Amino acid sequence: MTQQYSLKGVFIGKVAERYGMTTAMDKSPVEKPIYLSAMGLEGDECAETRFHGGVERALHQYPAEHYEYWASKYRSDSEWIAPGMGENISTVGMSESNVCIGDRYQWGEAIIEVSQPRSPCMKLSQRWGVEGFSIDMQDVSRCGWLYRVIQPGLVSVNEPLELIERVEQPLSILSVCERYFGDPLNTQGLEQLFAQQRLSKSWRSNVEKRLDTGEVENWNFRLLGHA
Repeated sequence: MTQQYSLKGVFIGKVAERYGMTTAMDKSPVEKPIYLSAMGLEGDECAETRFHGGVERALHQYPAEHYEYWASKYRSDSEWIAPGMGENISTVGMSESNVCIGDRYQWGEAIIEVSQPRSPCMKLSQRWGVEGFSIDMQDVSRCGWLYRVIQPGLVSVNEPLELIERVEQPLSILSVCERYFGDPLNTQGLEQLFAQQRLSKSWRSNVEKRLDTGEVENWNFRLLGHA
């Protein structure tokens, strides 16, 4: 049976000064068909292109179900709803446990491929006003994931994601996070990650460095904003 997932929302945003920082995390819904290029949705922007966007991080998807988890955990006055994580795609039924690296989806005219988990950063903590939120997100692997665009084309919130290809011996996003973040120097786990040819170049490069050096790259700047 073909696996199809309806979309709850498609979102794009512009770089602006929000939450005391420069960010494109605030995004607005797109109701009409929109062009998806190799760099992402038409009109969508990234504040820091070194860490966000590009051909291997063209789209960010986040499970809508996770907002209930965060709302329950923090019990703040914030409205925990999409697209609060800066996601481009919001769905129900797709999660880190059932989406795998290299999965290809037909979306309208386009074909997209899962490239890596989203790496949580300190801007999420600042956006939500929750100290250590990015660390919490990384610890429980509720990160969402990113796509590269295999075939550009028109897409729409009214068109489902249809799984059309899965690699042999796939690793779920959850399994990747557990190895990459949870047990970052386990040789067997690193070798399993490096074997995933469709894992993004930056992640495979970090995996290779860990195997060569026995050291983990410094996460403090990404998670905390300082060395």
